[in-house]
Amino acid sequence: MNHKKALKLNFRAFFLSKNKLALVSENKPNPIHRMSSTNNEGLRREIGVWGLAANTLNRTIGAGIFVLPSLVANILGETSILAYVFCGLLMMLIMLCFSEIGSKITVTGGAYAYIHAAFGNYAGFLANTMFWFVGILADAAVANAMADMISIYFPSIQETIYRAIFFILIFGGFAFINILGVKHGDNFVKINTLIKLIPLTLLIVLGVFHCQTQNLTWNIFPNISSLGEASLLLFFAFAGGEASLNVSGELKNPKKVVPLGILSGMGAVVLFYMLIQTIAQGVLGNQLIVQKQAPLAAVANVVLGSFGSTLMVIGAAFSMFAALSGSVLSYPRVLFAGANKGWLPKFTAKIHPKYATPYIAIIVYALLDFIFSISGGFKELAVIASASLLTVYLGVVLATIRLRLKSNLSDKNTFKLPFGISIPIIAALSIIWFLSNLATKEIISLLVFLSILSVVYYLISNFNKNKEA
Repeated sequence: MNHKKALKLNFRAFFLSKNKLALVSENKPNPIHRMSSTNNEGLRREIGVWGLAANTLNRTIGAGIFVLPSLVANILGETSILAYVFCGLLMMLIMLCFSEIGSKITVTGGAYAYIHAAFGNYAGFLANTMFWFVGILADAAVANAMADMISIYFPSIQETIYRAIFFILIFGGFAFINILGVKHGDNFVKINTLIKLIPLTLLIVLGVFHCQTQNLTWNIFPNISSLGEASLLLFFAFAGGEASLNVSGELKNPKKVVPLGILSGMGAVVLFYMLIQTIAQGVLGNQLIVQKQAPLAAVANVVLGSFGSTLMVIGAAFSMFAALSGSVLSYPRVLFAGANKGWLPKFTAKIHPKYATPYIAIIVYALLDFIFSISGGFKELAVIASASLLTVYLGVVLATIRLRLKSNLSDKNTFKLPFGISIPIIAALSIIWFLSNLATKEIISLLVFLSILSVVYYLISNFNKNKEA
């Protein structure tokens, strides 16, 4: 049992993917870029359904899928697919809540903005800070995992100086592309998403012909405890797509784009995960649980030979690269939104006069990514990530319920869930169940983190009041 818990914690720790611009109104064309409308925050609405769906898929499918099949099979054996069905269904319920509230609240910030609109400044501050901080922790873990994987072919990256140069090039390059315009960052994510799916799609298509029926036959049925353990592990592999909504203020038509983009993106994730697990189980059978380090590489070796193993290693590295590109597109918008509320230095909310991007927030976020990635001394903070992310999810679901009950905020043109508030209630109960299954260390870390943030909020609020006075 200790071995399973260690695998679970290691996996979660590692793979967790007001300046006003020149009198431009939301409906008035921007003279710099006449084909795009600009919102009242000064940002251009240029991301459509495909862009949001691609970033949702990109942020969710990271390096985790390249090791997941073995970890889940170690718990559930040949019935592993049940955990994907169960966890995928719960995640879709949560994303349905994001779809409804995201079609109503269309400003920059995503999950933070929804919680702030429903519960006010204090809850908004907690959500804002937890959200971007979790993003940095996840990016640092992914960046180091990517560097370690690349060091197989370029050992010099293990040296501190070369590792630092590598991180500078990665995060500096992402920042530069995103400063040039949200359209550039969006297109970059779309291209990366397509490329990262090529090796996985190839593995699925060719792997079908190497599956053996006996490897997919169920000889046992899992108990509830085992299913819950596997689902808790998987939940964090399904997480991350919600960050794509951080650019809500730059979506072309949020009322339409949010539900179509987030649900199609997450639906594709669920489908990919289920197919990959099925192929891995069908090809390797009982040997799947033995391949803990690189199960998909082992599958590819059977399907494509030694070339397949190399392809999976390269695919895993590129998958992490693509996930990081999505982070630098999404999370700086949360910093930008927080600065607009006075919770961060005002200069963080500055918008580039030519490209209409929150360029200071992008630079600050990329710099923080670099610092945490190169330091290697913040791994103990990773335990905060799991609990914080679940707390933000719960906040969004509860915000969906609260805003649904406020009749003055109802809009017939927005996406609305069927069956009243039953779906958000089921989603909330599911999240509470996941929270109850976290390790004690994670829960304590969350409570300490929230206490520190509460003190910081009190100090900032008093400072702002005194400044206004």
